[in-house]
Amino acid sequence: MEPENHTDVLEFILLGLSEVEELQSLLLGLFLSMYLVTFIGNLLIILATITSSHLHTPMYFFLANFSFVDICFTSTTIPKMLLNIHTHSKIITYQGCLTQMYFFILFAELDILFLSIMAYDRFVAICHPLHYTVIMNPRLCGLLLLLSWILSVLGSLLRVFLLSQLSFCTNLEIPHFFCEINQVIQLACSDTLLNIIEMYFATVVMGIIPLTGIVFSYSQIVSSILRITSARGKYKAFSTCGSHLSVVSLFYGTGLGVYLSSATTQNSRASAIASVMYTIVTPMLNPFIYSLRNTDIKGALKNLIWLDTLS
Repeated sequence: MEPENHTDVLEFILLGLSEVEELQSLLLGLFLSMYLVTFIGNLLIILATITSSHLHTPMYFFLANFSFVDICFTSTTIPKMLLNIHTHSKIITYQGCLTQMYFFILFAELDILFLSIMAYDRFVAICHPLHYTVIMNPRLCGLLLLLSWILSVLGSLLRVFLLSQLSFCTNLEIPHFFCEINQVIQLACSDTLLNIIEMYFATVVMGIIPLTGIVFSYSQIVSSILRITSARGKYKAFSTCGSHLSVVSLFYGTGLGVYLSSATTQNSRASAIASVMYTIVTPMLNPFIYSLRNTDIKGALKNLIWLDTLS
């Protein structure tokens, strides 16, 4: 007998990071603090980029968009988790779960594409400095931004559409603090072959290909820097891409760590704890990395805070 699809009334149960009652207040305070730091830090990067005319360049244009996406990416999961802890409820509706997965995929893919574009921007700036303003013109920047959004929207729509075709028979428990796609697929009682094929395809298109582009860009950047004779010139060239390289390493490093932890352990709760790294810790650290290693951003932030103090 075919399993009946009860998706019209289905509710998932998010088990969260821990079911120990004594830890709930600690988790609420910790993740609320981390979320506020993430939100304010990335918002300051956006405001500094907008208010400082000398930051109106392709590099900071994409940095501001990257910070905006980081705010949205974190906001797809953490507020719901905080609400569940505060209200002592673990319920998320079927429609709410699909919506959360859609926006999670959308902003995750935008993060990946923006990191790739920023790597290309640094490649052009260092390897072809005389042609930088010609190549990275406002029209190309706008097209790259639009293309990133179109690809991410279409990719997330396709994946969520396939997920919506799955059948779920009863109320189901997800050992995670948000609707993690792999966990949802594992709970389906219908054929998931198309979903698995799509996931592998998306991994290649939205994961391996952009990462290959980033690696190629930085291989060319390193080659160009090594040809610079003066130590000061090498330092200046590296300082322009050091922050981005740190963010790329953090983003892909935490993502790979979560993947490996999921592959080597059957403990889904441990995987959920590991996923905290890329869902909240990485977006929280990004503003610090860019502000601490970038004198332009530090100067713009000081001016922004000074203007706010005067007003």
